[in-house]
Amino acid sequence: MSRILIVKLSSLGDVVHAMPAVQDILAAVPGAQIDWVVERAFAPLVARCEGVRRVIPCELRRWSKAVLSPTTRRAWAAFKADLQAQPYDVVLDLQGLTKSAAVARLAAVAPGGVRYAMANRTTGSSYEAPTRWVADVAIRMPAHTHAVQRARLLCAGALGYEVPDLMRFGLLAQVNTAQAAIDSIAISKGSIAFVHGSSRADKCWPDSHWLALGAHLMAAGHTLALPHGTAHEEQTAWRLAQALGPQATVWPRLDLGALTDRLAACAGVIGVDSGLSHIAVALNLPHVQIYNFPTAWRTGPLGQAHQCSVFEQPEPSVDVVWRAWEQVALQPGSARR
Repeated sequence: MSRILIVKLSSLGDVVHAMPAVQDILAAVPGAQIDWVVERAFAPLVARCEGVRRVIPCELRRWSKAVLSPTTRRAWAAFKADLQAQPYDVVLDLQGLTKSAAVARLAAVAPGGVRYAMANRTTGSSYEAPTRWVADVAIRMPAHTHAVQRARLLCAGALGYEVPDLMRFGLLAQVNTAQAAIDSIAISKGSIAFVHGSSRADKCWPDSHWLALGAHLMAAGHTLALPHGTAHEEQTAWRLAQALGPQATVWPRLDLGALTDRLAACAGVIGVDSGLSHIAVALNLPHVQIYNFPTAWRTGPLGQAHQCSVFEQPEPSVDVVWRAWEQVALQPGSARR
């Protein structure tokens, strides 16, 4: 039995991209017990990752704003006790930052246990030197590596197996019977979720494009779902819904667990490069991911005919996105089409 700790704290998309590595470990290491340290906001999502035995939440972002406060000191002490409740045979820093290196160092390691990390930065990723200073073994990554493959390669190198050809995220939605009944009308009509929000304004798509795309989808018999995660995104969702009409529904503000569950019930997702779009990929939904920058090679969907990315500058046109959706919706993998 191998006790393994994954350190991948944030952000949303990065957390999702680490999930296939968990599935690889489970397939390659019989009896592996996998725990995962993550920022508390993302804990409900990690709890839905198949094979994760225990989620250890932290709040490093919040604690860093009031390091010396009694509340922070108590919370840090509780986190440290939770993290050190058992020793690990393997600690895997999949983040490559100073904060993840600190957590990896703090974790208890069994006799003969080893801490692993990346030895270098890959193109387009963040990386800080302390990650390799803290590690017992630092594994060199190919410079031009997709974010999903980077995590898979690190775990394979640490645990001595080949990265399998088959890739699974293992993200499992939880069905709430009462909520399923509420959502059944939208599901039966083939609801398509619009992931319109991003933490970066330059990744977003113009309202006029969403409205034109929505008109295409509604004419094809779909209803539209408008999730949101911030006050600004909620304002945008209501603005779009008012223009689109009664076939568009603004979802309530949900935590990531409930949002994942509701997203899983949709017929498909069209969205900008954001964490929610990456969740759609992990849920194996028909999906078109919209890029205003040529970065889909390192974060976009991989290897599924019913998922794709589109890129144009200053942004992809409505026609390009609509044609991409028509293609993915017709693929055999589109079980919800």
